[in-house]
Amino acid sequence: MRYILTIIALIIFIQNNTMASEASFDKYLSSFDYKEREEMKISAKELVELLKKKQVQLIDIRFKEEYALWKIEPSINIPINELPSSLDKLDKNKLIVTACPHIDRASLARHYLTLKGYKSKYLQDGLIKLMENEMRGDNALKIYQEIKK
Repeated sequence: MRYILTIIALIIFIQNNTMASEASFDKYLSSFDYKEREEMKISAKELVELLKKKQVQLIDIRFKEEYALWKIEPSINIPINELPSSLDKLDKNKLIVTACPHIDRASLARHYLTLKGYKSKYLQDGLIKLMENEMRGDNALKIYQEIKK
C-alpha cells in the first residue's frame, strides 16, 4: 500500500511540475516584447568588457568534443544536454552568458536559464565572431592580461 501511495504521489508531483513549467513558459512567451528581445542578447564587445570586470560567467554550451578541440578563456563548458544537472556550477550573483559557435544552442540554453530564475543573455555574435572580432592579435593579449588580473 505504501508503495502505491508513493507512486501516486510521484505521478502527481511530476504532473504538477510539468504544468508549472508549461505555465512558466506560457507566461514568458505572453510577456515577450521588444525590450526582452533586446535584453536577451549581448554583443561580443559588451561581453569582453564584462569579462574584464569579472561581472559575467561565460558558459560554452557546446558538446565536450567540440570544446576539447578549441575553447575560449575563461569559459566554462557545460554541454546543453547537461545544463539541467549542472546548475550548481553557475554563479547566481553574475550575469550568465551562454555561447556556441553561432546562436542556436546558446539561445535555447539562455531561455532555459531565464525560466530557472537566472539573469542570462546569449552571445549574439557567436563564439566564431567573438574570436574574429574581439579576441585576436594584439587585442587577445590585452584581454587575456585584464581577465587574469
